[in-house]
Amino acid sequence: MTRLEPRHGKGAAVMLGFRQASAAGFSHAVQVDADGQHDLTRLTELLALARARPEALISGAARYDASVPKARQWGRYLTHFWVWVETLSFQISDSMCGFRVYPLAPTLRLLQRSRIGAFMDFDTEIMVRLFWQGTPVRMVPVDVVYPANNTSNFDMLRDNWRITKMHTRLTLAMLPRAPMLLWRRLRS
Repeated sequence: MTRLEPRHGKGAAVMLGFRQASAAGFSHAVQVDADGQHDLTRLTELLALARARPEALISGAARYDASVPKARQWGRYLTHFWVWVETLSFQISDSMCGFRVYPLAPTLRLLQRSRIGAFMDFDTEIMVRLFWQGTPVRMVPVDVVYPANNTSNFDMLRDNWRITKMHTRLTLAMLPRAPMLLWRRLRS
């Protein structure tokens, strides 16, 4: 088991895990946030879809119960809007769900070419950039709860600032990609 020193960020840990999984000979990596929010019984469905579509990023799409804090729900809707702008598509219905199966080959190619956010901006940025490079994305509805007394590592000020900067970068980077994204959308 590898441990990063504190303050490297969630994204840094996941990216290190990708590299280690690939070095160990794995073709895919599963990401599950450690906050106990995701219905892990859906992992079987995510893995089955990854076997059927090995080239695709398989991601959970959160279905919330009444425990979701309204501020978090609205923040996620704001990110959904910007992801739809950045991809010129509604295909990614939830870019913040930390329950995914990544195909390692295209993911590692992306990490060699692009700098991806190392903190809470990671989930959205890597998903958008994988979409841009043509990696198919498949969404699976997953129940998400906010357990009582749950501890979050989300830093309201710093992480929201990182996410704001990320959406600015992605929106500007989308502009030269817009013709290709629109062409791909028309062909599908």
